[in-house]
Amino acid sequence: MATIDLPTVLTAGELAANQNTVTILDVRSPAEFESEHIPGSFNVPLDQLPQYAASLRDSIHRPVVLVCRSGARAQQAELALQSKGLNGLHLLAGGVASWEAEDKPLVRGVQKWDMFRQVRGVAGTLVLLFGLLGQFLNPAFTWGAIAVGFGLLFSAVTNNCMMAIMLGKLPYNRAGGCDVRQVLSQIAASQGAPASAAD
Repeated sequence: MATIDLPTVLTAGELAANQNTVTILDVRSPAEFESEHIPGSFNVPLDQLPQYAASLRDSIHRPVVLVCRSGARAQQAELALQSKGLNGLHLLAGGVASWEAEDKPLVRGVQKWDMFRQVRGVAGTLVLLFGLLGQFLNPAFTWGAIAVGFGLLFSAVTNNCMMAIMLGKLPYNRAGGCDVRQVLSQIAASQGAPASAAD
């Protein structure tokens, strides 16, 4: 993987200035990627990164910038790829949200809720439901609200959200899917290199 003098964490402006010399990997769900993404970026969902780490290393010959909605999943992707021997990775500070906030161009499709909006919606619904059930049927239901609250706290402390992982497996978030082998071929073609065999 080639290296150029880039900061480890790039602002939207720095990424825009170097967009033609880097490979942008968007690690969000396929549905989120289809909803909106940075032009020229490639979608490899976070849960599939470890499986294809060696193929990514062999297919990419430019510096890699990892992107998600806000930056949290990109940091998880960085750790996952580093554990497989890929180093010299870069992150977009604030993710696609910061790119959008700076009025940078986005490829837009059918609009869907991003993952953390879904998490907030489901968590809020569960807390409300358990609270109402505890108030009107049986106080034991309030333990459900406590469990959701504990899960959210655990997510904040570990920067790893189990609810987001589970929601990411729903058909809504898999719409269109992501064929990582095809993405690897597209990356290689964009760099004028032969495609690597999949892991």
